[in-house]
Amino acid sequence: MRQRIRPSHIRPSAAFVAAAAIAAAVPTVVAPAAYAEEGEPSLVISNLPRTSPKPGEVYDESVVITNKGTAAADGVTFRIRLTRGLDFPESVAGCTYSTIESQVRQALCELDTVIEPGASVETPVRFKALPKALMEAVEYGTSPTGEAPGEGFTDSYQRVTLRADSSADLVAIGDETEALPGDKQSFTVKLRNDGPGWIQNQESDDLTALMVQIPPGTVAVEVPKECKPFGIDGPTGPSAPGKPRYVCRPEGAIIEVGETYAYTFLVKINETAQDTKGEVKATSIYDIHPWFDKNPANDKAYISIDLPSDYEPGPSTTGGSTGGGSTTGGNGNDPDGQSTGGTGSTGSTGSTSAGTSTGTSTGGSSTGSVDGNLASTGSDGTPLIAGAAAAAAALGGALVLAVRRRRAATQSS
Repeated sequence: MRQRIRPSHIRPSAAFVAAAAIAAAVPTVVAPAAYAEEGEPSLVISNLPRTSPKPGEVYDESVVITNKGTAAADGVTFRIRLTRGLDFPESVAGCTYSTIESQVRQALCELDTVIEPGASVETPVRFKALPKALMEAVEYGTSPTGEAPGEGFTDSYQRVTLRADSSADLVAIGDETEALPGDKQSFTVKLRNDGPGWIQNQESDDLTALMVQIPPGTVAVEVPKECKPFGIDGPTGPSAPGKPRYVCRPEGAIIEVGETYAYTFLVKINETAQDTKGEVKATSIYDIHPWFDKNPANDKAYISIDLPSDYEPGPSTTGGSTGGGSTTGGNGNDPDGQSTGGTGSTGSTGSTSAGTSTGTSTGGSSTGSVDGNLASTGSDGTPLIAGAAAAAAALGGALVLAVRRRRAATQSS
C-alpha cells in the first residue's frame, strides 16, 4: 500500500526546496473539455513556463493538475527529472530522490490529495541551476490515473527545455607532423569544451561536432568510426575513406566541461605533394556555429604535414620502418599536446583533467588501423567513451636515412 504524506508533514522552509514540495490546494472546479470512460480518472497537467535561469538561480513555478475523468484520483504520485546542469535545492519530506541514467536527477513525491472529476489542484516545481547549466530539460507530472508515470510523454507527463543564461567555449585543436611523398602518415585532431557550461543539445538534432578537412595532396585511407563524410550541408553516410571532409561527433553527443575528444586519421601522401595544410573547426554536424559559443577565435586550427623536398632516394630495400624524430606541440591551442611524427606509424593516447588536455603520439609498427576516438571522463568521473585507436604507416629504412628535415621551417610554422 502506498504511503500517504499529508500537508502537515511538509516543513515551512519548502518555499526554496526541491520540486515536489506539496501544498494541499483547495480544489477548483473547472469545466472539463472531455471525459474518459465512466469510473476512471483522467489527469492532465499544465505547461511549465520556459525561462533562462542564471547559474545559481532557483526556478520556482507551479503546475495545475486537472481531473477530466469521471472518477476521483485518490492520491497522486508526482515525478520530476532534471538534466545534469540542474539540481534540487534540498530534500523535501514525502519525496524520494535518486540519480538515474546519464546523471539525470529524479524526485518521486506522494501528494496526499483527492482530485474529484472536474476539479484541479496546484503543485510547485522547484529546482536550481548549477554553475555548469546550459542546455537543460525538465520532465514533470504523473500518470492519467495518478499512479507513478511510465516512460514517454502524455497529457499528464510532460517535458520542457531550458537554456541557461550562460555559454560554453568549444576549442578545435590541430596537429603538425612530417612525412615523405608517397608514404602514409597519421594525425590526431581534437575537440575540447572549456566551459563553463556542459554541452548536450536538448532541442534539435544539430549536435556539436568537429569538422575535419583532409590536407590537399593526401587521401584519407583510415577514418575513425565517429567521423562521417560531409556533403553540402550535413553528413552523407557512414564512415568511409577517400573523402575530402569529415564531421566527427562525440559519442552520446555529450561534452562535459574540460572534456576532450580526439580523432586519429591515416592519410596517403601523393607522390607529387608538397607541404600541405588542412583545417579543423569546432561546429555542429550541419556546420552551423553553436549559439552558446561566444569565443569564435579558437574555433579553428590546422593540420600541417611537412613534406621535405631536399632528399635523395636511396636504393630500394626491404626492412622495418623507423619512427620519426621531430617533436612539435600541436597548433598552440593544446600547450600540453605532443606529436612525435616523422615517417613511422602513430597511435594516440590522451587524458583530460580539469580543463587541461594532454595527448601524445609515438612511432609504432608498419601496419595498423585507425578507429579512433579518445575521450576523457567528465568532471564527475563518469566514463563517457573509451579507447583510442592506433594508426600505422611504413617507410623503407634506406629512404628514411636520406631525409633531411627542415628544422627552420618547422620552428617558424
